Amino acid sequence: MSFTRSSLVLAGVLASSPLAAQDSTPRLFIPQLLGAQITVIGQDLFRFQAPYTGPKSLVPTGDAHATDTYGIYFGDRLTANLEAYVDFEMARGAGISNATGLAGVTNGDVIRQGSANLGNGPYLARVFLQYYLPLTPERAHNDRAQDQLPGPEPTNRLELDAGRFAASDFFDLNRYANSTRTQFMNWGLFQNSAWDFAADTRGYTWGAVIALVHPAWAVRLGSFAMPLMANGNVFDVFPRARGDNLEITLQPGTSGTIVRILAYENHARMGVYADAIAHGVAVDSAPNIVADDKPGRTKKGLGLNVEQPLADSGNTGAFLRLGWNDGKNEDFAFTEVDRHLSAGLQVSGIRWGRGADVLSVAILVHGLSPDHRAYLAAGGQGFLLGDGKLRYGSENILEAYYRAQFGRFIQVGPDFQWIHNPGYNRDRGPAAVASLRLRASY
Repeated sequence: MSFTRSSLVLAGVLASSPLAAQDSTPRLFIPQLLGAQITVIGQDLFRFQAPYTGPKSLVPTGDAHATDTYGIYFGDRLTANLEAYVDFEMARGAGISNATGLAGVTNGDVIRQGSANLGNGPYLARVFLQYYLPLTPERAHNDRAQDQLPGPEPTNRLELDAGRFAASDFFDLNRYANSTRTQFMNWGLFQNSAWDFAADTRGYTWGAVIALVHPAWAVRLGSFAMPLMANGNVFDVFPRARGDNLEITLQPGTSGTIVRILAYENHARMGVYADAIAHGVAVDSAPNIVADDKPGRTKKGLGLNVEQPLADSGNTGAFLRLGWNDGKNEDFAFTEVDRHLSAGLQVSGIRWGRGADVLSVAILVHGLSPDHRAYLAAGGQGFLLGDGKLRYGSENILEAYYRAQFGRFIQVGPDFQWIHNPGYNRDRGPAAVASLRLRASY
């Protein structure tokens, strides 16, 4: 295995700069295994009441599907301050109702097909460089983990990451709600779902992040490629189409509280909900947001993310997320959400004699902008939603899971989700989904 030519060139440029004071001679990428995982999630949607069903509705007759995902993760230290990472993954299976009919899709391991058949084979998930410029001599020790080499890391640093990765690898992190494979499964509980972050159908993009990091605070700025069409697998021309993100992280005092404030602006070939509705009225048909797509349109949004350790060395703690976007133009890359509220609690199993286990519960409230809800009510379809009509209500979700640890490598646990107003429609539901998750990881 070898690293990409462009990455090696960048490695040489960074390592030969005056900022690289130690071991400035770059070398070829020699992969070190940082981790591997297999996760299997089975889900069962129970039957529920629905007087009508559209082309992208949650199916009321019930449904059962499973996904299985595989990952292997490599890294290497090219110079003292320059690291390289390469991840390969494979995702198979399907989501209930073909991952449509909900803004809060119930399985984060579901890969939507988007504009092309992605297939079931292995794919390159991440390939990126990470460069540190230490600002003070202090160091903290990192353990081996996915996309994290073991060893010392400067606590005060300028950091640059560039390549292919997920925007959520760097933004909107939360200790208690950040991974569908080990924590909450719902899309709105491992992410701020009003953050329409730049990504292809699998959730990855190309871009760069620059960060100024201090033990008590951090500032991150990132710019990423946007897809050519909503839920698309092909990227548009950068920088004409891009997602710009700014996040400030604050960690005041000694309580362990972390507050993250996010602002973003997307530039993409989006449609305008109001214009699509007007055109539909003019031609006496349901509005079609895709037909209104034009380059140069924007979407702006804000997010607040709080994590609060409570006890048990932080293994018991709580989280809160708030999210908003302007909702005038088409939701494009993640899901169909313009307003987000989520809050939850994780309790360590140490309280019942199983210190590696956790029990977690959270609530999630999704909302739409007035233009977005009017579009769906007029019979319009997004890339996830479309009941044919709509009696609007916020989509409210309760999720609870238990994660049991067996030895070093195996996790098993049930998950339950209750959904009020699926797809924002008060005429449909409530719906319930029971899940079982099996995971082996190294």
